[in-house]
This record gives sequence, structure tokens and C-alpha cells, in this order.
Amino acid sequence: MKRKTLRKVTGPLMLLTCGVMTLGGCSAEIGRMPYESDVRCLRKELGTQMHLSFPLAANTCQRMTDHNFAIGSKNPQPIPLNLHNAPDLQKMADEYGYSYTR
Repeated sequence: MKRKTLRKVTGPLMLLTCGVMTLGGCSAEIGRMPYESDVRCLRKELGTQMHLSFPLAANTCQRMTDHNFAIGSKNPQPIPLNLHNAPDLQKMADEYGYSYTR
């Protein structure tokens, strides 16, 4: 009897857990999404409820030469931010010393 009850509870609980994990991947705090532009990522990170500073947002959005893999090259280098048509972000990048392409 207890096994039947446990099976009835386990299925919906697993489904709920998977749903929460899937939706949690859509939060702004997760970082850069695949195929997202640098400008869009920075604006998303700067516009969160946490109101991140530009250096924190830039570090979250900046790509590396090893594509941000944990196991990769020994000395990955940051790729300059592509801030085309975003003069406000270019000004902040200059202020904090981040390299970028116009």
C-alpha cells in the first residue's frame, strides 16, 4: 500500500522539480545566453532588480577565447565587447577600462 502511494507522489514531484529547474534557467542572474549580443546581455544585466554595476555586468557578459569552458586552455583571454551602436555602454566601458569594438 505504501509503495503505491509513494509512486503516486514521486511522479508529480519529479515533474514539478524539472519544471522549476527549467524555469530557473531563464532568470537574468544566470548570465549570458547562447547567441545573445553583448549589448543585449549588458542591458539585461544592468536592468535587473539587483542593479549590478558595469564591471559585474561586463564580467558576466564578456566571452573568453576558450568559450567559457571550465576545462579549456590554460590562459584564456577576454574577447573585446562588441558595443556597436551603444554609445552609453561605450562610455561606461571607457570609464572602467574594458576593451570593446565600436
